[in-house]
Amino acid sequence: MRLFIAEKPSMAREISKCLPENKNIQKRNGYFIQGDDVVTWVVGHVLHQAEPGDYDDKYIRWRPQDLPIVPDEWKLLVTDSSRQQFEIVKDLISKADVIVNAGDPDREGQLLVDEVLYYVGNTKPVQRILLNALDEKSIRSALDDLRDNKDFHNLYQSALARARADWLIGMNLSRAYTLSERYKGHKVTLPIGRVKTPTLALVVRRERELAAFKPVDYFTVKVLYNHPNGVFWATWQPTDEQKGLDPDGRLINKAIADELVECLQAGPDGFIKGVTKSKKKDVQRLPLSLSSLQVLAGKAFSYDPQTVLDTAQKLYEKKLTTYPRSDCEYLPPNQYDDRNAILNNLQNAGDERLAQWAADADRSIKSRAWNEKKITAHHAIIPTTVACNINSLSQEERNIYFLISQAYIAQFYGEHIYEQTKIVVEQCKEEFVANGRVVIEEGWKLLYKRHKSKSTTDNDEPDLTDERGAESDPKKEVIEETDHLPAVKKNDTVLYTDSSVEAKQTKPPSRFTPSTLLQAMKEIHKFVKNEDLKKQLKAVSGIGTEATRANIIDELISRGFMKTSGKKQVLSPTETGYLLVDALPEELLYPDETAVWEERLALMSEGADTLDSFLADQIKFLQLLIDKLDFDKVINFDQMMPNVVRTITSQNRKRPMDNESIDLSSLPVCPKCKKGRLQQRNGKFGAFLGCTNYPRCKHTQQVEEDTSSVEGNIEVSDEDKQYKCPRCKVGYFVKQEVRGRTNWICSNRSQCKTQCSDVDGVPSIYVNKSNIT
Repeated sequence: MRLFIAEKPSMAREISKCLPENKNIQKRNGYFIQGDDVVTWVVGHVLHQAEPGDYDDKYIRWRPQDLPIVPDEWKLLVTDSSRQQFEIVKDLISKADVIVNAGDPDREGQLLVDEVLYYVGNTKPVQRILLNALDEKSIRSALDDLRDNKDFHNLYQSALARARADWLIGMNLSRAYTLSERYKGHKVTLPIGRVKTPTLALVVRRERELAAFKPVDYFTVKVLYNHPNGVFWATWQPTDEQKGLDPDGRLINKAIADELVECLQAGPDGFIKGVTKSKKKDVQRLPLSLSSLQVLAGKAFSYDPQTVLDTAQKLYEKKLTTYPRSDCEYLPPNQYDDRNAILNNLQNAGDERLAQWAADADRSIKSRAWNEKKITAHHAIIPTTVACNINSLSQEERNIYFLISQAYIAQFYGEHIYEQTKIVVEQCKEEFVANGRVVIEEGWKLLYKRHKSKSTTDNDEPDLTDERGAESDPKKEVIEETDHLPAVKKNDTVLYTDSSVEAKQTKPPSRFTPSTLLQAMKEIHKFVKNEDLKKQLKAVSGIGTEATRANIIDELISRGFMKTSGKKQVLSPTETGYLLVDALPEELLYPDETAVWEERLALMSEGADTLDSFLADQIKFLQLLIDKLDFDKVINFDQMMPNVVRTITSQNRKRPMDNESIDLSSLPVCPKCKKGRLQQRNGKFGAFLGCTNYPRCKHTQQVEEDTSSVEGNIEVSDEDKQYKCPRCKVGYFVKQEVRGRTNWICSNRSQCKTQCSDVDGVPSIYVNKSNIT
């Protein structure tokens, strides 16, 4: 029996349809049978990494003396929600003769299946199938080209390194910096991520740049010159030695501009100091990777990155486009022959523009996109040979399919060719420059001529041809180009005709949107602090992966570290986001280290680095940051009792303890152990008294809060009915100030006295305990 292990049921179904046995597919519980082949699936991660408390009970409590926590042997546990499917896969592995890893063709897809094989101790031969599309032709082609799974061992090691590094950083530094802040009296939990934290820091720094920004007024001088062949405007180019310039070369003294104009009006005629003409071309834009698709869709339709990924995934599962989580923008030459089928389908897809462009395409053109050397585990996202009816798609699917198809069709249009002219005029010993551009051949840019888009709120349509990063230099003054300049030659005389002194103002940097933040993550070299490292990282694909960047941004928003506003979903940090960034050292806030790690992971996937070496360096990095906190001077748990107790539990394994620092000598002695003191805590259903000798002594007793000022049931408006009381299931939690502290109490006061503490504006009962780790 040959066993295929796919990543999702949809992929398993499509594989089973294309297997060589020409028999009816038998659907069973958790797998398909097709002749001698069986196809099953793992539904994402059926295994997850063990928590610190799973290694040793002592790690349930958050204590600085236990850090860093580094497992001697890494443990994986079966995820409860996936246990049934795991048992099915495990049983099928035991019966198989040959196994085929059919995970997605990327680092994570390799890990998802391989980790199961290692976990069950598989010794059977394993092959690998690489599926970049789910149409029948692509699957059959991949089935004819099965590889030895050993060839992808380095990719598995890279994925394992990424997972373990994330665990080490998250588990250890979240504990370390949370403890450090709580010792300072801040009742916070700081979840720290290797990629999330520097991403959030980008948004915080940008917001602070905006807050500190002070616009600078400056002036430009433009002159209208008359030449026998026509008139043209030229812009003054002051020299570096010119008085009245700011450090960025902008004229901030209007009097100097006015003096210059007076000189030009009264002075000698100008002459052409130089004229240059050059024929230039813009080669076809590349097809789309996931990141470039997300950025393009953000510009065109204001879609957030997660929406783009989810939509691309739907198109992939409908067999209309290729694998969506691709970081590649190139295509294998052996797919060049598919162009006729794809272009023919696009002519009949039901979209007028795609139909016209596909009909006019020059199918003999072979752009730079067809390059075998640039292909990684997958290729660019393109339409498949499966015919598409645009009208059967949702609006989001239609728009994403349009962008993918548009970029593909562009490969069969010529280069954009234009003539660029630069005229330099000298007058009064000053230089004035005019730039002109005349399009000779529109080429592929014909497909991207600006048209009205619902995503824009003004008359300036987004430039969808620009493959450069979203970040430009706001200090750089760009000389406007005109589409026509008169024919001139060197030393020709030109007459001053008119002039204008334009008052301008420096512009602040733009706030990030989800799509521009994603692009910043990909082009992270622009934001590194180390100038030497900046050059090194230019060739690295940034922080995060194609598959995870959108989720990281989405998680930072959903967990309340940043928020979006407006139609364009402009991002800004919340107070919690500021607090997290302000509590951390630069090593965690700047992307330098994280980007280097991504580079090492890429090298590891090629066999040029090792898992052990990588993790050893992560542990050194952890130890360095933990040592900087200098916990020995802050607290020693053995000597601290009975003065202060601070305990944090993870995932509600044991009762959470209050984290305030108080003098325990003033509290009553515990009646059970006679050693600890009874201190007020906040539990799931309100306040109680607990022994400070916990967990050695688990004595508790009730405490009554003073809520006498709250009488009778509390009326709750519909908009405030957000948190239903889990005890009486009738009332809703209402925020109240009780003895100077913010608490939440049940509105059903006549029958229910439930209350709990406030955690960042949310009842503690509703706080997601996973945030702690």
